Amino acid sequence: MLRFRELLRHVHRDERGAVSLETILIIGAIALPILIFLIKVGWPRVKNYFYDGMENLENESDRAKSPT
Repeated sequence: MLRFRELLRHVHRDERGAVSLETILIIGAIALPILIFLIKVGWPRVKNYFYDGMENLENESDRAKSPT
């Protein structure tokens, strides 16, 4: 039990990696709202662009199939 207590005390006092963890949390706090914004605003535009391209492709395909 004493070894376990000393291990916990050692882990609690060890500050290695704290700066890295704080940096990751800050980057996440900045990136998450940007990602949410892109999904809410950007995705409908991308989806519409894709659907327009597919519609154009289908129309051109139909036009290529029909004899002229």
